[in-house]
Amino acid sequence: MASKQPLDDKVRLDKWLWAARFFKTRNLAKAAIEGGKVYCRGERCKPGKEPRVGDELLIRTGFDERTVVVRELSEVRRGAPEAQLLYSETDDSIAKRENAAQMRKAGSLGVSTDGRPSKKQRRQLFRFHENGDSAG
Repeated sequence: MASKQPLDDKVRLDKWLWAARFFKTRNLAKAAIEGGKVYCRGERCKPGKEPRVGDELLIRTGFDERTVVVRELSEVRRGAPEAQLLYSETDDSIAKRENAAQMRKAGSLGVSTDGRPSKKQRRQLFRFHENGDSAG
């Protein structure tokens, strides 16, 4: 009978992140780890690091930053419901992510405009720049 996990319960961090569906490929997981987007127990780590049950991982993907606790080890990628059983996200992390999502939705990050300037506004901008250059 083939088991889905190695007998000694050792799995590489990049493989676990891929199996837990944080990244689409192992190569992306490896690149994220090497790029400093994944911290294990508060420290930068290498793709070959072996996470243990109970370890706390900080994972940054795009705009999101998640703090998760490893619940199970697996090197087999399965469906999303099974992958979510491999970890649990901390309450603080969930609250921060939801708050950040609301801020992005509200448009508080970045510059908000009413879109492209109208023809009249473009002419005014052109005149403003034209007059500003000749005045100096």
